[in-house]
Amino acid sequence: MAEKIILAYSGGLDTSVACKWLQEERGYDVHCLTIDLGNLNDLESAKKRGTEAGALSVNVIDAKEDFLNYFVFPAMQANALYQGQYPLATALGRPLIAKLLVDKARELNATSVAHGCTGKGNDQVRLDVAINTLAPDLNIVGTARENEMSRDAAIDYAKKHGISIKQTLESPYSTDENLWGRSVECGELEDPWEEPPSDVWLWTAEPEAAPDKPAILEIGFENGIPVSLDGEKMGAVELVQNLSNLGGQHGIGRVDMVEDRLVGIKSREVYEAPAATILITAHKSLEQLTLSRSQIRMKEQIAQEYADLIYNGLWYSGHHRDLAAYTQSSQRDVTGQVRVKLWKGVLTILGKQAERSLYSKELATYGDDDQFDQKAAQGFIKLHGLSVQVQAHRQLLNNNDDPLYLASPEKTE
Repeated sequence: MAEKIILAYSGGLDTSVACKWLQEERGYDVHCLTIDLGNLNDLESAKKRGTEAGALSVNVIDAKEDFLNYFVFPAMQANALYQGQYPLATALGRPLIAKLLVDKARELNATSVAHGCTGKGNDQVRLDVAINTLAPDLNIVGTARENEMSRDAAIDYAKKHGISIKQTLESPYSTDENLWGRSVECGELEDPWEEPPSDVWLWTAEPEAAPDKPAILEIGFENGIPVSLDGEKMGAVELVQNLSNLGGQHGIGRVDMVEDRLVGIKSREVYEAPAATILITAHKSLEQLTLSRSQIRMKEQIAQEYADLIYNGLWYSGHHRDLAAYTQSSQRDVTGQVRVKLWKGVLTILGKQAERSLYSKELATYGDDDQFDQKAAQGFIKLHGLSVQVQAHRQLLNNNDDPLYLASPEKTE
């Protein structure tokens, strides 16, 4: 009896060919697992192709709610943006896909799992590390990095084995989509001097072609989690989908960056993430009201650590557990509403309010109801600057040096 393998299956050309290749070249009984993170439109056709490719089963798991609640929203609470720009949509999906592959392998007593990631991308690392962490006994087959088929060879292979793949001109881009965002690479994008071609953008309107009338939205948060839109309570999937559609209509959420891949190369990547852009911006704005200066400073450090951890495929780690613990604690009072404007590709925060805001109008105002004790400022300033003044007069300015050149290396002894 052949060994069983669970293939992470998208229903496209590469994974359909991988399904047949695993049988023909490796002798596996293949069971396909399709995981819907909000990026699959034609599940029936995908299941049909899996059957044509010889899979013994093609199972579909709707994981959209789990994806948002257990992966996306915790990262959003941390304000995680890789290298300050990428909302990590694809990266956040990989640890969930890995877990579900392992779960299905246990259910069917499979000895192996497979994916179609290339040998020069980040996703192979994210999936392999997560799978090895959760189930070190399972064998991992990376079909694309092991069979090394070109696109033309894959099309010929599919034709030979009766797999119904569209044989029109293929897109020159490599793409990945889920509820949190869309990633695009390859093709003309490989030259960072060239502007992205217009056909790269599918979710977002050209800003100049966006509606002339702006959209004004009010987003409600509870403990750092978005829960309502314009006063209407919504589930996670509905809320994110609505914001993605609205943001896209107004040209919000485009990212064009050269990022540092985990495998050591720089890569030009284009992302569309309307909902992520809106929610992370609104969330950070609400934190300005509800977190102290020290908490905000720490959150900025956490955001970078959290983003690097996700990008580098280390979701199932003790470091993540510790970062998540601080992040969750910091969100206890991040409850309130944020009003935003979407217009011609520009996202603007119009207003924010919080139930436990640290902002006090009575202390901030310059009006007649000012409660700030201005007389106390003189003593505060004296103590605040005391250590600087002592050091300056005893060490820095004792040679009658011009303070203009204090930072100049030529004047440093």
